[in-house]
Amino acid sequence: MGYSSAMLEKPVVGIAYTGSGFNNCHRHFPELLEAVKRGVLAAGALPVEFPTISLGEVFLNPTSLKFRNLMSIDTEEMVRAQPMDSVVLMGGCDKTTPGQMMGAASVDLPTIVISSGPMLNGKFRGKDIGSGTDVWKFSEAVRAGEMTLPEFMSAESGMSRSPGTCMTMGTASTMASIVEAMGMSLPYNATIPAVDARRKAMSHETGRAIVRMVQDGRTMSQVVTRASFENALRVHAAIGGSTNAVVHLLALAGRLGIELTLEDFDVLSRDVPLLVDLQPSGRFLMEDLHYAGGVPAVMKALEPFLDPTALTVTGAPIGAQYEQAEVWNAEVIRPLDNPVKPDSGIWVLRGNLAPGGAVMKPSAASPELCSHTGKAVVFETIEDFRARIDDPDLDVDETSILVLKGCGPKGYPGMPEV
Repeated sequence: MGYSSAMLEKPVVGIAYTGSGFNNCHRHFPELLEAVKRGVLAAGALPVEFPTISLGEVFLNPTSLKFRNLMSIDTEEMVRAQPMDSVVLMGGCDKTTPGQMMGAASVDLPTIVISSGPMLNGKFRGKDIGSGTDVWKFSEAVRAGEMTLPEFMSAESGMSRSPGTCMTMGTASTMASIVEAMGMSLPYNATIPAVDARRKAMSHETGRAIVRMVQDGRTMSQVVTRASFENALRVHAAIGGSTNAVVHLLALAGRLGIELTLEDFDVLSRDVPLLVDLQPSGRFLMEDLHYAGGVPAVMKALEPFLDPTALTVTGAPIGAQYEQAEVWNAEVIRPLDNPVKPDSGIWVLRGNLAPGGAVMKPSAASPELCSHTGKAVVFETIEDFRARIDDPDLDVDETSILVLKGCGPKGYPGMPEV
């Protein structure tokens, strides 16, 4: 392989590489990879990248959750099979971060995450627009005849104008924020834009940090504990995080043998208000969140709810990552006494339709829908839904409740985005 005996005596840092030209979220990874490797070399270890599958969410419908599980298997077996002393997880797109974390948890080496970072804010007709929020709004406007297809294409080109993940608080940004809140990445990992030079600098420092983890013998299971999960659930509530985090965090906890239940999401986030005014629950985007202070500033604002002693990848407690943080824009990150909304987090609902539990995201729900009666319009399968949803003869109005059956996490199609 061309390594000298002296190099092979150094700690080996594996780098799980998910770059792909098909995956816009990870299209800039070649540069970040080189920065990670420089950091590893500077700290006195040997970096060796290895490829795994790359999950570009837009091409994985309707079965993207199954690809998460495949990525978990891929990551676990590659880390376990190859002679590495630690691993850097390079990920970002929705299912990538949980899949990588699940796989790495089963091997339990010193592990650190460097995320791809969000795209730059979208721009269209003098306004900021967000992928994953406005794209649905605009596509519905086209279907309703309120927007032309050329206008939609123009908006789309302004919406996706750089590499990186969706810049709204969707699944990718949610999981990156959770990783940071858990202490599994360096501070500001979730919010530095993908194309910002500071993302490269952080990649370099991530390479240095993983070598220190090897030297200290600090593994993933020492960082990701019950306390870090509790912190993550409260941060998830404060940022208005995606409901998809529920299935991902339950799966990760299972890999680590940590007891985490659906009720924990309800109980731990019940008193946490929405502090971050980001789409889809609010107005701003991830780039704005970074300039406002990032996840450390959110955690500082949320300080009374958090356990500051939870360990991080640096060996310092999580409290050290946010104790000096400041909020630079109080419109984006609100204080506890002036939240965006009083209700946030995850509401767990139970009834005869969902005896095992159902989840609701109150921060993104219209208030009138929190207590609502309407006619049920039932679709037996996702194919049935797609065949009938645009039928002008469909017996539906604005008060109707759409019920899509057979689309849970088990079996086909595996929680598709419809």
